[in-house]
Order: sequence, then structure tokens, then C-alpha cells
Amino acid sequence: MGNGVMGDAAPGAKAQQWGALADGQQLSLPEVNASVTVPRGGHWLRKILAFSGPGYMVSVGYMDPGNWATDLAGGSQFGYTLLSVIMISNLMAILLQALTARLGIATGRDLAQACRDSYSRPVNFMLWLACEAAIIACDLAEVIGTAIALKLLFGIPLLAGAAITGLDAFLVLLLMGRGFRYLEAFVIALLVVISVCFAVQIALAAPPVAAVLAGYLPSREVVTNPAMLYIAIGILGATVMPHNLYLHSSIVQTRAYARDEAGRREAIRWATMDSTVALTLALFVNSAILILAAAVFHAGGRTEVAEIEEAYALLSPMLGVGIASVLFAVALLASGLNSTVTATLAGQIVMEGFLRLRMPGWARRLVTRAIAIVPVLAVTAIYGEAGTTRLLVLSQVVLSMQLPFAVIPLVRFVSDRRKMGVFTISRGIAALAWLVAGVIVVLNVKLLADTLFG
Repeated sequence: MGNGVMGDAAPGAKAQQWGALADGQQLSLPEVNASVTVPRGGHWLRKILAFSGPGYMVSVGYMDPGNWATDLAGGSQFGYTLLSVIMISNLMAILLQALTARLGIATGRDLAQACRDSYSRPVNFMLWLACEAAIIACDLAEVIGTAIALKLLFGIPLLAGAAITGLDAFLVLLLMGRGFRYLEAFVIALLVVISVCFAVQIALAAPPVAAVLAGYLPSREVVTNPAMLYIAIGILGATVMPHNLYLHSSIVQTRAYARDEAGRREAIRWATMDSTVALTLALFVNSAILILAAAVFHAGGRTEVAEIEEAYALLSPMLGVGIASVLFAVALLASGLNSTVTATLAGQIVMEGFLRLRMPGWARRLVTRAIAIVPVLAVTAIYGEAGTTRLLVLSQVVLSMQLPFAVIPLVRFVSDRRKMGVFTISRGIAALAWLVAGVIVVLNVKLLADTLFG
């Protein structure tokens, strides 16, 4: 199989790997590119620690506030049955993120730079617009989620809470200024908070282990029950956040591995391990949301719970433990903060990669945050808090529309010997990747159609 989960090119392949970056094109995230020291020898544990980090930053996108409502609805309506869908979607994510890491390490390009070097200027401009729309849509969900958490925990109105989220732009600036490892440490610390909060809640809910394990086995009912299929499509459709593919292909290059064939092979292996372990954590968190909803709401006869605020209000009374709702809101706040940090960084990568447009870090982050915050403030002011729910739905529709424009170029690039050379994926892995891409695209199109016309 070669490095990690990917296969290498067939023996004897004569393809020439993609050359150096074009004239005038900078390294991806040049301020932190190759800034994290990698030991040349020593114990394997030191290598794992050196490469650990990017995968956890990517995993944030798989447990952001935009996914919570779908997991809550699936658990409250259908118990543990849809755990199998979460498992399958996570396996898809592991494959695509491993491909993304391979692209970044093997070519020295992030996905945006690879698109710019491969497509015409009009196509690149359209891809950039689509990706910016996806990042803004993702940011909207995260701003709304963070604002809801601030309201639940501290009674801060949604309007004020959305405005407060703009301060995280300065937090990113501060952490990046101290070094990329500080930013990774911040993200990982919040992931630990999320995991601990849900671990405690699961312990309090005490779900039946046998039922939980049975939920991970695929069920025919997922396909035959229209209501269950709709939520399953929602879970699968939100599997891969488009900006994660751009983000991961860039931040894997922050490691100072040797930029030769042997060094890149080793980097691909460790980066794949990092993202696989991190996405397994994301599987735990997404599963925990659904398990909690099934054990508390479905078992208690409240099968209609689908909104975050409703879940918060019911958790403590139904569990009989006052801290349960607080833990839920703390996890939501940590999730929202984490997601805004990574989405803002992805925005910088996309703008620099597609347009070669350099802005000061603080300016780029403030622009990204403002574009997301202003619609939330406007909708909340005009339509009230109910309007933010509709805005959240719209953001997920926009994400669904953009996803094919990120997944298809990725799979094309890593399957192309003229671009990847000896790091081209095997035909078997390529076939699997195209199958996954096809499934995701079809399900997203169906989800979009159902949302707009259903």
C-alpha cells in the first residue's frame, strides 16, 4: 500500500513530478512554512509528536456547530440507528484528508495553488468565488453557534454575542505571531474540553452499550425510511467541509521535513497517521452528540428535539443533573471558537493561493470575520433570533453547493502522474476516492434539492 493509507505509483513509472512553484508564487502560509522542527532521527514517538497538530486542526471542521443540529435530530428521532452513517462518513473523511495531506507534501502546493497552476484564469476565479462563499457560509454557522453558546452560558443576547465573536480575529493574530505550535496547542486544548464535556455527559446518560454498538452496524431501514434517509443524507452531506481540504493541504507543510523524496514519503506517512487519529476523535464527538440525544431525548419520548437551544433546556431536567446543560453549552462554545479559528486561517490560504493576493494577517482575518458577522447581526436585528435558524440552514445549503468544486480537483490531482510523479495514488485507491467523491456529490445535490424544493 505504500505510505499511510495510500498506494504509490506502479513500479517503473516514468512520470515527472510537478515542478517548483511558478514565478511570483509564494510558499503556502509563508510565515509558518517549514517552521516546526522535525527530528531527523531518534525514537518514533518524537516523530509522532512533531507531526501531530494539523490533523487536529482539520478535525475541528467535523464537529463544528453546523453538525450539531443534524446529530441531535438523528438521535432524538431514531435512537442509535444513524451511528452507522456517522461511521461511514468519518471513513470517507479520513480518506479524503489523507489525499489532501499527500497533495500538499508531495507537490509543495496547497489545493488552491494546485488549482491555480492547473486551470485557466476564469475557472480559477470562479473556484475562488465558490470557495470564499463556502468559507463565509461555514463562518456563519460558527458565529451563530458561538453566539448561542454565549447566550446560554452568560445570558448575552445573540446580537451582542455575534459581535463578540469578532474578537477571535485578534486571538488568531496573537497565536500565529508566537508560532504555529501555539495555535495548534490552543485548538487541541479546546478539543480536549469538548471531549471531556461529552465524556461526562455520556457517563451521566449511561446509554445501553449493546444498543450503541448495534447502531454502528448498517441498517436497511436507513434507506427504506424516508425521514431517516433525509437526516442520513444531511449527516453524509456535511461530512467534508470544503475549506478543510484547502486548510490541510497547507498546514501539513508547516513541518520542516526534508524536501526530497525520502523526506516527503516519511512526512506523508506521519501526516496520514496524525489526521486519522484526529478524525477518530471527531468520530467520538459526533457519535457522542447523537448518543446523548438518543439516550436522553429518544428514550424519554422527546423525539422532536432538533435545535441546540431546545436540547440545552431539556438536558438537565431529563437527566436530573444540573451540570449537564452547562457542559453541553461549554462544549458548544469551545466548538464555535475552534471552528472560527480554522475557517479564518483557511480564508487566508484560499485568497493567497487562488489570487496570489497578499494582505496583512490582521486585515485578512478582520475582513473574513466581518463578512460573516454582518449578516448575522443584520438578520438578528431584522427578524429576531428565529431568523438565525433560517440563516444556519442557508449556510449549509451553500456549503453543499461548493463541495464538488473542492473534492473533484483534489482527486484529479492526486491521481495524475504528471503532477504527483512517484507519489501518485494507486488505481485501487483512486477508484475508491472517485467513488467517495461521487457519493458525496450525489448526496449533496439531493440534500440541496430537498432543501430548496422539498
